[in-house]
Amino acid sequence: MLQRIRRIDGSIVLILFMLMGVSILSIYSVTHGRGELDGTHIKMIIYYGLGFIAFMLLALFDYRLIVRYGLYIYILGIGILLLVSLIGKVKNGAQGWIGIGDLSIQPAELFKLILIIFLTTVLVRKNRNPLRFWRDVLPLGLIALMPFALVIIQNDLGNALSYIVILVGLLWIGNVRFSHALIGLIVAGGAVLGFILCYINYHEQTVDFIEQTLGRDHFVRRFDPWLVPDLASSDASYQTRNAKTAIASGGLGGEGYLQGGTVQSDRVPYLYSESIFVQIGEEFGFLGSAAVLMLFFILIHRLILIALDCRDRGGPFLIVGIVAMLLYQILENIGAMIGLMPLTGITLPFISYGGTSLLINMACMGIAMSVRLYGQDVDDGLPLPSGGNKGEAALFKL
Repeated sequence: MLQRIRRIDGSIVLILFMLMGVSILSIYSVTHGRGELDGTHIKMIIYYGLGFIAFMLLALFDYRLIVRYGLYIYILGIGILLLVSLIGKVKNGAQGWIGIGDLSIQPAELFKLILIIFLTTVLVRKNRNPLRFWRDVLPLGLIALMPFALVIIQNDLGNALSYIVILVGLLWIGNVRFSHALIGLIVAGGAVLGFILCYINYHEQTVDFIEQTLGRDHFVRRFDPWLVPDLASSDASYQTRNAKTAIASGGLGGEGYLQGGTVQSDRVPYLYSESIFVQIGEEFGFLGSAAVLMLFFILIHRLILIALDCRDRGGPFLIVGIVAMLLYQILENIGAMIGLMPLTGITLPFISYGGTSLLINMACMGIAMSVRLYGQDVDDGLPLPSGGNKGEAALFKL
């Protein structure tokens, strides 16, 4: 055990502590002296303490045991998502939280890790063979489509899209045929481009369809400031307009800690959560923002190195799924703040306030570290869990 502890990647641990420092300082800047939000940074310190405990426990736990039970974990996760759809609490227009006392847990965040684990469980059993469309790609797509549909029903577009990104990343490393990947890219790109063109050129009709037929007026408030800012209502464009103004005013070196004119006057909503990058951009400027992005880059680089060094089949799948998840969250969150992406409520990993989000991200880092500690112990057999029935075995023979 001590030998494995010595192999923990100190660079990743150091980066996590540095991101914790950025998070605490940023959250304090935008919550101190603001009524019920005052003291939020203390809660974040507690969440980080729990996160590092989860990190160490999972790092020392053999990740291959988690992969073996991926099917049961997936079924449990689907059950929780169904429960949220029935009794979930509504926050910011999305019905995605389960209340436990004074705490609120967002299962859609948890399911990102669950999806990574189960897709890994299935792909490991393909034994590096090229993925066939009907027997492999389509079933894997359906595995991701089920939680995607449930979370879309909950009005949580950001987390739903993350499931698609995770699926695409794992299909790519899972040896999907180039022709299938190219066709999928063309179809997906065409669909996205077609939606954007329809939204811009037939705005009124598209909005009527989204609001009246789909009943998702919340999505319109997200898409209008992104695609048709001139047509967006002042309420819908308020967040992105002020966010871009604040980031631009930060200039090269920023206006100074606790000195941001926009963030200190609360002219950007949800500064402590999804809009935390605005505080970094205004008070620390381009240099501070670049430093944070560099931390993310180094973290992802270290994760990829762990995947390359792993001798077990399952480890790289887990790492790629985690990297895809993190890249999506980083690009979506920052892109939304500067007007390049739609607002979806996605948090900035390790920096935004949020207990569920932080704990899941720290758990992902713990599993990645477990791959580093146990990935050299080759065990490609990955037998089914004891007591597995014929139906379960058939699923993994897709």
